[in-house]
Amino acid sequence: LAVVAGIAIAVLWRTGVLSSVVSPQDVVLDADLCVVAPPTPYDPASGLGPTEARTVPPDARCPVCGMFPARSPDWAAQIIFEDGDAHFFDSPLSLFMYLQDIARYGPGRKPQQIVAQYVTDAGKPSVSPDGTAQKSRWIDARTAFYVHGSSAKGPMRAGNLPAFASREAAQEFAARRGGVVLTFDGINASLIASLSGRRTHDHQ
Repeated sequence: LAVVAGIAIAVLWRTGVLSSVVSPQDVVLDADLCVVAPPTPYDPASGLGPTEARTVPPDARCPVCGMFPARSPDWAAQIIFEDGDAHFFDSPLSLFMYLQDIARYGPGRKPQQIVAQYVTDAGKPSVSPDGTAQKSRWIDARTAFYVHGSSAKGPMRAGNLPAFASREAAQEFAARRGGVVLTFDGINASLIASLSGRRTHDHQ
């Protein structure tokens, strides 16, 4: 029915029936309204423990920007809640944006319900020396080291926070690509706001 209605509206508009009644100024779209991406429930058949890092599902959407994190495996991040649900993010930046304002991006969720959070180790190649895919590049987000201000561009093509398992790896990256090394606790709200460079959204 929705398709039929859409076609009918398009035909009426093109023939001038609707355009003579409704002007472009009358059409208002609420650009600040978006729908929250649903969490991914825990699958006992996966063979993973409830708090272990999971493979990003192809259809999972980032609750902050709406992108598909599976399409950016070198930047993906995730959090797991005590009920087994998980949210996947397109980048560490989106993860930090979520953590800074859970009430906005995850209505009904509370920080104390988060039991694990992971980021992808940018210092570990996706393919091992023997040519096989790495089994896991996930590292604990709270113990990771992040590089701010480098030339690396994340999925949103903006300033981002590539993550590393060790300070040495992060410093080596910063020496090549620029930036400074930060810990999890060193990434504050003002830094996140400056990196996101986007208007906030009201979710429903």
